[in-house]
Amino acid sequence: MAAVETLFHRQQTDDRWMNTAACKGLTHLFFPPPAERPQARERREAMAKSVCASCAVNRTCREFARTNHEYGFWGGESEDERHEAGFRLIAPIGVRARDAV
Repeated sequence: MAAVETLFHRQQTDDRWMNTAACKGLTHLFFPPPAERPQARERREAMAKSVCASCAVNRTCREFARTNHEYGFWGGESEDERHEAGFRLIAPIGVRARDAV
C-alpha cells in the first residue's frame, strides 16, 4: 500500500448524476486555465453560470462541491461564492497565494 493510500481515504460517492449534467464535455468552462486573468475568469464563469442555470442536477452538483470541498465552478457557484457561503476549500488557491506574499 502506498503512503498516500494510508494517509487519505476518499469516501465512495454516487456520482451517476454527473452523466445527465448540462456541463458534460465543457470542462474548459468550469476549471480555470493556468494564469487566467480576472476579466477572462469573469467571462468564463458567466458562461458556466448560464449552463448551470438550465441544468437538471444543479442543486445536486452544488451540494456535492460543498460537501467535497471541490475546486472550480460547480452547481452555479464559483470557489469564491462557496467560500462566502461558509464552505471552505481544504487549501484555497487564492488564499494560499495571498498568504505567501
